[in-house]
Amino acid sequence: MPSIIAPMRWDLFVRVVDNFGDAGVGWRLAADLAARGQTVRLWIDDPAPLAWMAPNGAAGVQVHRWPADDAPGPPAPGEVVVELFGAEPPAGFVRMMAAQARPPLWINLEYLSAEAYVGRSHGLPSPLQAGPGRGLVRWFYFPGFTPRTGGLLRESTLMAERAAFDAPRWLREQGWTADAVDGEVRRASVFCYDDVTMTLPAGWSVLLAQGPAQRRFGASTGATALPWLDQPGYDRLLWACELNIVRGEDSFVRAQWAGVPFVWHLYPQSDGAQARKLEAFLDLFLDASEPAFAAALRQLWRAWNGLLPRHSAEWPALEPWKAACERWREGLLAQPDLCSSLIRFVTARQ
Repeated sequence: MPSIIAPMRWDLFVRVVDNFGDAGVGWRLAADLAARGQTVRLWIDDPAPLAWMAPNGAAGVQVHRWPADDAPGPPAPGEVVVELFGAEPPAGFVRMMAAQARPPLWINLEYLSAEAYVGRSHGLPSPLQAGPGRGLVRWFYFPGFTPRTGGLLRESTLMAERAAFDAPRWLREQGWTADAVDGEVRRASVFCYDDVTMTLPAGWSVLLAQGPAQRRFGASTGATALPWLDQPGYDRLLWACELNIVRGEDSFVRAQWAGVPFVWHLYPQSDGAQARKLEAFLDLFLDASEPAFAAALRQLWRAWNGLLPRHSAEWPALEPWKAACERWREGLLAQPDLCSSLIRFVTARQ
């Protein structure tokens, strides 16, 4: 897809906290902007995960280590500066932003949520009254699931690639074949946190992502431990499965584009905020679903996230679940994607 505006220089700032989701979103955004004709510098405090996440890089994207506050002569800021998930640029970089005759547009790309405050807060300005950025304005940009938000990351070629995907061939190429159960193969991918207590559905061929999934379910019958996958490879893993258990934000969004049943394992927070995020998303996702199925899925997601005892939930039938996922995806596809919306947002405020 050609760029809808003249190319600009973008500085994206992201930190690897305790998982890789922030880096994953940062890279996808950088690569998508570059694919639309923009020039991007991705500033990251730990670029090591990109070695397996994006081993081939992307044309138009330069990766830089997080600049020290007193670094001598760092590059001048571009026209747009994006801090992802509160990863505020170093004070020295912010001072350079403020010193420019025409300061860059400064955007704070927030975490994904379906909660009501997202629609109210998306696109609001926050003038800085003190500090190295005094006089600048930082704009809040919220991804989300409704037209009142900034949308979801979705590359312009993604759905065409999904439609053309040959799952059996791809699985054979990876060496991840499985025996049929009752005449068919049911395959599930698992990417989760350590605190999961639920068990997996019986009789499935299970593909376990690196990390907690392998520690928690590595002894399961038929489970396959996967290597680290690059981002296109992970997308294809989701497309090749009939059920995907995902976590955090990046894999959660990619599961929705896959259009097959999924369970979201939310990042556990000390104040229990993940429960509100879970219920807010399910309220939207299940809005048009049959009540019995909606109740069963809500119970499953609550149990998977430790909000109910595991014995209180059962795995719903796949047919209505898949129909709900496809219906949900069609609704999302009717909305602009995050990158297109972000470029329009920037253009309107320059």
